[in-house]
Amino acid sequence: MAATIRDIRDRTGLSLATISKYLNGGNVLPRNRKLIEEAIEELHYEVNELARGLVTNRTKTIGVLVYDIQCIFVGNMLHYLGQALHQNGYGMLICDSCNDAEIESKNLQFLLNRKVDGILVFAVSLNGTFLKSARKADVPVVLLDRAFRNEEFDCIEIDNRTAMLRATNKLIRRGHNRIALVASNIEYTGMERMKGFEDALSDAGILIPDAYRVYGRHSFELGYQGMKGLLELPEPPTAVILSNYDTTLGGIMAVNESQFTCPRDVSIIGFDDLLMSKVIRPRLWIVAQPMEEMSKRAVELLLKRISHEEEGGPLRISFSAGIREGDSIRNL
Repeated sequence: MAATIRDIRDRTGLSLATISKYLNGGNVLPRNRKLIEEAIEELHYEVNELARGLVTNRTKTIGVLVYDIQCIFVGNMLHYLGQALHQNGYGMLICDSCNDAEIESKNLQFLLNRKVDGILVFAVSLNGTFLKSARKADVPVVLLDRAFRNEEFDCIEIDNRTAMLRATNKLIRRGHNRIALVASNIEYTGMERMKGFEDALSDAGILIPDAYRVYGRHSFELGYQGMKGLLELPEPPTAVILSNYDTTLGGIMAVNESQFTCPRDVSIIGFDDLLMSKVIRPRLWIVAQPMEEMSKRAVELLLKRISHEEEGGPLRISFSAGIREGDSIRNL
């Protein structure tokens, strides 16, 4: 039979009020704290977080909305978020929005009904309207990876536009001017990366055919079909930038199935330094997001919002993305 607070009372001789105060995060005398902690360990007492939440209005649970749990980038971010939350005594409740804004809205309500203390969001939606109910309930929200067009909430991201500009310039400096981009014109990250691509081309005075701009939703299919189409053009590009992990995977597979080789026939830069980039040959040039640092900062900011240590308007914190050199670019 599980130990109860009364068992701790019998073991320590302290009042239920003192023990309850300690269990709910209150200050008690050091001598009493030591007695209670020893009793908890000896009795294998487990705190009922639901019951504690009724008293403290805290459940020690963070909700996490993700646009697609199958996305490997999201999976890695969840790993780092989980580590950071665990180190701070929190658990997380994950909801997959399946790239559907309607499901995302329902998932939000599910999390609010579960009385989560805060919410981390990898958003499907392009604006924050669906999160108004969280604000009304006074539940802090921090966006990850994707900001909204209307900056209403805290956000942790990379500087996507600058990251893509730098990646494109790597190709330009190596003599490439027939450069293609496979990117999302639907999701925030893709649209920002498109801007960086156009910035670099404009700065260098390079004009490319519209066929070199392959847009859709970030996915394996977009990368695969996009790369196939580019390689079948009468004058295919000499270099292709694949603007997220899934499109990179699809694009590489399309090249492997063709008569083309990388980098002899087509140079490639991909996104996200995950498992694929470590096993594919030639070793890819990769735009690498600082996922662990982003996750730690997101958790830190959210917990400060929960405790009211951080006040004021929404913060937008942009990290710089690194570019890891490889063997997938040929000098022209």
